[in-house]
Amino acid sequence: MRRHTAVAALLAAAVLPAGCAAPRSGSLGPAPTAPPPATTVAPAPPPTTAPPRPPAEPSRSAGPAPTTAAPARPRTVTVELWYVRDGRITPTRRTRPATVATSRLALTELAAGPTPVEAATGLTTLLAGGEVTGIADGVATVAPAPAGGDAVGRRLREAQVVYTLTQFPTVRRVRLSADPPVGRSDYADLLPPIVVTGPTIGERVTSPVTVTGTAEVFEATVTVRVLDAAGHAVATTFTTATCGTGCRGDYRVAVTYRVPREQAGAIEVYEVSADDGTRTHVVTVPVTLTSTLRR
Repeated sequence: MRRHTAVAALLAAAVLPAGCAAPRSGSLGPAPTAPPPATTVAPAPPPTTAPPRPPAEPSRSAGPAPTTAAPARPRTVTVELWYVRDGRITPTRRTRPATVATSRLALTELAAGPTPVEAATGLTTLLAGGEVTGIADGVATVAPAPAGGDAVGRRLREAQVVYTLTQFPTVRRVRLSADPPVGRSDYADLLPPIVVTGPTIGERVTSPVTVTGTAEVFEATVTVRVLDAAGHAVATTFTTATCGTGCRGDYRVAVTYRVPREQAGAIEVYEVSADDGTRTHVVTVPVTLTSTLRR
């Protein structure tokens, strides 16, 4: 019996694979093992909507919004016109629309005569017509040439034309007939002792007002007064021209005045007589005085 049991144990040991111990349960067989965990797939996240983009900022490099250009002002030109007063020639100025034929415009205005305001100061014209037919080498040719009347009137007409045209840099002399060209020096004797070139008749002026011109007076001294609407002097000063007795010189002086309101007035330029101190060779230019002080 014991031999039989030992043989059975040896047979059981031979059946088991090497390295494996006999299970403790005996006849119940090996203990079951747990199944591998089930693999689960996570659901995909729901699709998301991208947030709206904020509005784009304007580019900082962009310039300002385009603006509509203001209409250009019409161009103008101011010409100097020499009229006649008391048997002498004297200047004023006129502003008109610009033109390429400035010399023709000047002669047209000269022949048309002074404005009512200018005529009230005694200005007149002796010129009836004329046109610049050409300018070459500083000489302007005028046709027809001023003619008619006595010698004095003819020279005054010629002086009007010569002084008016030689204001332009391209004209130094004027050909009025078949005779040689003439210039300002040929008619210098027709200028008054005091000429006022600024301000002009009817101009609106601001304090200080600048008074300019030429003079041939004793010791080159000219006096300037500013008169208000009542004719009272609101400012007085004097200056000297660049040349004295026996020659004509330029003068320029600024006069400061004060008036309570804008009003009609006048600029008066004269020489003080060395004999009795009276005002002589008086030139009166009516203007509008403003109450504004120019700084």
